[in-house]
Order: sequence, then structure tokens, then C-alpha cells
Amino acid sequence: MCGVVGIVAYSPVNQALYDALTVLQHRGQDAAGVCTVDQGNFRLRKANGLVRDVFEEKHMKRLQGTSGIGHVRYPTAGTSTSAEAQPFYVNSPFGISLAHNGNLTNSVALQEYLFKVARRHINTNSDSEILLNVLAHELSLSSEMTLTPKEIFDGVARSIALLQGAYAAVALVIGHGMIAFRDPYGIRPLVLGQREEEGKTEYMVASENVALDAIGFSFVRDVEPGEAVYVDENGHLHTQQCAANPQYAPCIFEYVYFARPDSFIDKISVYQARLNMGKKLGQKIAHQWEDLDIDVVIPIPETSCDIALEIAGELNIPYRQGFVKNRYIGRTFIMPGQKMRRKSVRRKLNAIKSEFKGKNVLLVDDSIVRGTTSEQIIDMAREAGANKVYFASAAPEIRFPNVYGIDMPSVTELIAHGREVDEIAEQIGADDLIYQDIDDLIAAVREENPDIEGFETSVFNGRYVTGDISQAYLDEITCLRNDGAKADTEAKAEISNIDLHNESN
Repeated sequence: MCGVVGIVAYSPVNQALYDALTVLQHRGQDAAGVCTVDQGNFRLRKANGLVRDVFEEKHMKRLQGTSGIGHVRYPTAGTSTSAEAQPFYVNSPFGISLAHNGNLTNSVALQEYLFKVARRHINTNSDSEILLNVLAHELSLSSEMTLTPKEIFDGVARSIALLQGAYAAVALVIGHGMIAFRDPYGIRPLVLGQREEEGKTEYMVASENVALDAIGFSFVRDVEPGEAVYVDENGHLHTQQCAANPQYAPCIFEYVYFARPDSFIDKISVYQARLNMGKKLGQKIAHQWEDLDIDVVIPIPETSCDIALEIAGELNIPYRQGFVKNRYIGRTFIMPGQKMRRKSVRRKLNAIKSEFKGKNVLLVDDSIVRGTTSEQIIDMAREAGANKVYFASAAPEIRFPNVYGIDMPSVTELIAHGREVDEIAEQIGADDLIYQDIDDLIAAVREENPDIEGFETSVFNGRYVTGDISQAYLDEITCLRNDGAKADTEAKAEISNIDLHNESN
């Protein structure tokens, strides 16, 4: 999962891009980057780290220009090296820079296509570099030195016909402007905004509308599945549907965990969707756990706070904040490596013992992935004096890997894979465990926008909406995503980075 932003304005955009990326920091803490166009040249800064650490004053001064794109990254599979930080760029045609949120599921075939047909070399393991080169090749098929909006959209349409998987992408084309487009299922989010400055309209795209709010842009609408947005150098907006058969199937995990609660994605309030999840789960608990003697409902901050509050209301049981969160520790789910995740949990949370001592507590979390965090938090609750510890998950059992841009671990590292609920409860040390039903989760989110008939829910039921996912592909990503493979890849990348550093000196 990553965050992208793009702006075409009439004044310098460096500070606006920086501010927007800080608002999208929750979508990726591994690396950050900004690329601007200044007098016909790209100005690029990207590196590993948080936005505030990557960009110093000297970098901001160099990032001149009135149009630019930005990216925050966390690795979907593989390394967290600066070589894969975004945006990427290519020199031909025109000069194109691109940032991408999602994952291409046919990247191997595309890389072969680029080498044999387009004669383009891919220098990293990032599918975003592949996407950039596919777009560059399709735009290069025009014989004109200046592309018309029609030729831009034709190039995007040809690209979409080749690409499989999930993507929300934004690109700068020197001498032309900014292009943004979304996959035909709308799996990854992308919004369009505008701002009036001295009688002129400036345009912006971003992963979430909160980035628009932060820098004074007004939300216009969501970019449609399969749609492309083109803002030319003169600031004129052009849009066109570029997919043959688009259909809405947004990733439901955006609403469960990833997106900020103050965001709207595809006309759905993330905050209200989470309240609905809590109401549905509270009703299930009241029906199926009526004999349990729960004294207090305690959320595991922060995503589950709104969910837990609704559960407490449904059960007519006190809601309490039992954990204090250290806000300077990153989100453990997106931290690379199991060892780092384990260490970070206790640094991240501390129990308020008075809320646990002698009580039967219901802990509420948004989801359970590996079970590492859940197990340690349950231990913390018992150490704080809890009598019994029950656990509720606002999401159903996660039994399948995600292939659309979320770094779910290998299937063997998913705690729900091959286990029944009572076995999972025993594994994490809970006295009892209850999951949200998938139909209730879908209903909770869809209640805010009934026009969306389906969601991407493959991590729960193994149904991949793009219809192109084979067992061979799943086996391949299992090999790439297990923590042992990642550690080995990280070590090789570190050696490679040292070699490159030595060569440059």
C-alpha cells in the first residue's frame, strides 16, 4: 500500500507536495519521494524514511516548478531499499516520471514484453518501473512531437489493455502535463480536486481526499475505475474512460484499516463505515456471546476505537481506553520483518492497569493478520491484571494472500490459514474469539454507497476480482513474501548498495 499525489498549479508546488505526503504518511513509512518539472527538466528527491526525514531544506529549494508528483511507499514484496523508492523516471519519450500505488499481477510477462517488443530494460524489482515503461512505450507509438489529449488517452488505453492487477498511477510528461489513471476495477483509490487561485484553476490528484483538504483543494470526485485524467501544461482538464469494461470493486481493506477515518473513498465515509462495522459486530456478539460476562470493551488503538465504541453501545457495556499509544512508533502491520514487528508492539502500546485489574475485558481490533500483535496485547492485558480476555476482530478471518498492493505475508504466516476459530483463539491466548462475518462487513461498507455492488475481498474468501490469479502465481508470491526470503533479499540489497556506494567514490 502506498500513497500518491500530483499537482498542476501556477505557483511552486514543492511545499504543497510535502504537506500532502505528510497527510498520506499512514499509507507508507518505508520511503518517500517528490519529482517536479522545472524549466523542462525533472527535479527529483527520493530516499528511504519518513517524509520529514527525506526532505531537508536544501532538497526543498531544489524541487522548483509549478507541477509535480509525490509518493510514500511501503514494500509490497521484497526489499525496502532506496533503489525502489518512487517516483521513477525515463528519458524517452519526452521525459516521463511516475508514482504508483498497487501491484501488477502480470509483471513478469510485461517485463518480457518490454524487453522483446519495446526494447526497454527494467533496472529494479519494482512493478512500478514496469508500469512506467509500459506507459512510455505506448505513448512513444505516436509519431507527433506534441501529443494531443486523444493521443494521451489512446496511450493510456493501450497500457490498461496490457496491465493486470491494481493500480492508481500519476505521471508527469515534460512538455505536456500530468496524467493520472486508475485500474478498471477501482481497487486502489484515487481522487480529483481543484483550487481557484487568482481566477485560475489548479488541479490535484491524490490517494485520499484528506490530502486535498490539507492544502486547500476542494474535492471534485473520485476518479472512475479505468478512467484517465489529463491536465495539460496550460492547466486545462481532460478526462476519458480508457478501459473496455470497467466495474467498481474497491478494496474493502481500505475501510477496515488503511485509510484515514476522515477520508471518503468512492463516496463512502471511512469513519461511518467503521461505525457500521462496530454495530454489526456488536449485534453478533450480543446474539452469540450472550452468556459471556464482559465487564468492559477496550479498543486496540487507533483504527478500532470507533468500532469498539459502537460495540460497547450495542452491548450496553462500558467503553474504556485501556492502552496508551506511543505515536512515534510506526504501524506494526506495515513494518518489514517479523522481528521488528515483535519488538515494536510493546514500544508502541502500554496498558492502563486500572482498566484491566480483576476485569473480564473484550479487546477489539480491526483485523488479525499474523496474530503476533494480538498475542502480545493479550499478554499485556493479563499482565495488567485482567481476569479473562476476550478478543473481537472487525474483519473476518484473513486466510489468503493479497495480490493487489497490500503486503499480506505468505499464506503460511497468516494465523487463520488452516486453523479454525477456536485454534486461533488458543494460538493468541484469548479466552474466546469472535470474527465479523464477511456478509456483515460488506453490508457495513456498502450501506454508505449502495451503488457499489461488490468489493475486493480476496484476503477473506480467496476470490480475486481480476480473474487472472493462478495457484502458480500464489505459490510464487508465497516464496517472495515469507520473512525468511525478505531477510535474504534485504541482505543482498544492502551489499549491492554498499558496492554502488564504493563505486561512486
